[in-house]
Amino acid sequence: MKDLRIKSKVFSDDPKRAPNRAMLRAVGVTDEDFKKPMIGVASTWSEVTPCNIHLHALAEKSKSGARNAGGVPMIFNAITVSDGISMGTQGMRYSLPSRDVIADSIETVVGAENLDGYVAIGGCDKNIPGCMIAIARSEVPAIFVYGGTISPGNLNGEKLDIVSVFEGVGKHSNGDINDEKLNKIECAACPGAGSCGGMYTANTMASAVEAMGMSLPGSSSNPAQSEAKLEDCNEAGEAIINLLEKDIYPKDIMTRKAFENAITVVMALGGSTNAVLHLLAIAHSAGVDLSIDDFNEIQRKVPHIADLKPSGKYVMEDLHNIGGIPAVMKLLYEAGYLHGDCLTVTGKTVAENIKDAPSLTEGQEIILPFDKPYRKDGPLVILKGNLAPSGAVAKVSGLKVTRHTGPARVFDTEEDATKAVMNNQINEGDVLVIRYEGPKGGPGMPEMLSISAILVGKGLGEKVALLTDGRFSGGTHGLVVGHIAPEAQVGGPIALLKEGDVVTIDSEEREIFVDVSEKELEHRRENWVAPPLEAKGVLGKYAHLVSCSSKGAVTDDFEVKHKTSPLFSK
Repeated sequence: MKDLRIKSKVFSDDPKRAPNRAMLRAVGVTDEDFKKPMIGVASTWSEVTPCNIHLHALAEKSKSGARNAGGVPMIFNAITVSDGISMGTQGMRYSLPSRDVIADSIETVVGAENLDGYVAIGGCDKNIPGCMIAIARSEVPAIFVYGGTISPGNLNGEKLDIVSVFEGVGKHSNGDINDEKLNKIECAACPGAGSCGGMYTANTMASAVEAMGMSLPGSSSNPAQSEAKLEDCNEAGEAIINLLEKDIYPKDIMTRKAFENAITVVMALGGSTNAVLHLLAIAHSAGVDLSIDDFNEIQRKVPHIADLKPSGKYVMEDLHNIGGIPAVMKLLYEAGYLHGDCLTVTGKTVAENIKDAPSLTEGQEIILPFDKPYRKDGPLVILKGNLAPSGAVAKVSGLKVTRHTGPARVFDTEEDATKAVMNNQINEGDVLVIRYEGPKGGPGMPEMLSISAILVGKGLGEKVALLTDGRFSGGTHGLVVGHIAPEAQVGGPIALLKEGDVVTIDSEEREIFVDVSEKELEHRRENWVAPPLEAKGVLGKYAHLVSCSSKGAVTDDFEVKHKTSPLFSK
């Protein structure tokens, strides 16, 4: 076969490489194998979450595909944590930092082992951007494979998912359901392997990666426990060899236009607010000029056309059954919303892939026609104003309220805010503010699905505005604004709010502001003192390295120094 070894031919016949080859012989590499490309399969398999519990079998499929195509594949692992299990606890502070731990660990193995290419397989929310940040940094061909969506739960004919349980807690607190009903919801919501079923963060990011061209067509919508997913993984192993043969690298695919395609699909589907954070971070690693303001430019042009949870009623498996993401992309491309000339991991362009894609099933009701969309523009809106000079992210899908003005109810922790909600101390019309939950202040920028779902369960989803410098889950819906930047920990205006200040959120005007003069804000700023950053270990390192959320909360936002720099001096 053709010699696919690239660059340095690290494991060539050079006598100096005998020790390197000896180590590889111990794991089964043969003389003939040394003539072939070394292919990594980066798996985030773990038993700590249903999103990832099935991934080892998928990694074996990718390994088989790569071997059959002429590579020498080897599986290695990266960590994962479960957002759903850690939600509402101190463990949620580790969620976003895990994205960077995953990226760093994959980059480390690929670099240290001199791999020629790799397949990365992820399931839970942070696996996908973690894998993609690593891929964006890579100087070797790579493909991402999504572990797939979970099937919906079922209780008396009603489809359930994890958000049903969080909202059930709010209904239980409100006295609308009893202990027995809540337990039945809990037991039925998550029936097996796969990532949370709605258009939440995992399914959103998987869809974005496919739209970007970094996954094979159909990868994002093939369910976790399906033959299609197994075949998807096998084909990814084969495809990585094709990319080597064609000399196609991630940065050939991950262009500015590719990111615009990703944002377009996210807007059309009504995806998670976390897509803003993650796509900015991936673009940073890929060296693509993408800013938070670019999301509003695309938001103005792209209609929201998908009836998917959390604001709709269908789940990702339903979308798969009517043609999946390939059919959605075909619809968007034919309507002029996607760049067709972008290269993809198939070695073909988006337009060439779409020729072979199915159309949406006739008579389906999940994807609405362009003349009758949910919204004429996208549901993810970037807000700015004196409360968020660097931006904030609102998800307005399904909302009837476009403007809310009310008194600030200010809390410095999610725990205190949750107690106030559960004790019925938050009233209709209030603006509930949870601060010091940003990337540095959290530290770790935890998600607020628990409290937002409780508000929905109590019937306050559109009657109380919830603001934070932290994040929201992809499963969150209601009148919520997150990623407020600059964050409280660095003295952003949200740190200066006082109980009773009148705050306005206006999604039509894309504004968020507090009715306090600049002179008064400056006076408060002079008297403000930053809380100490007391975290140690991984959270401590993260707090000191992480950038503003408006830049993607990346941990390498610094200039590269030369070895003559004081950074390297003793």
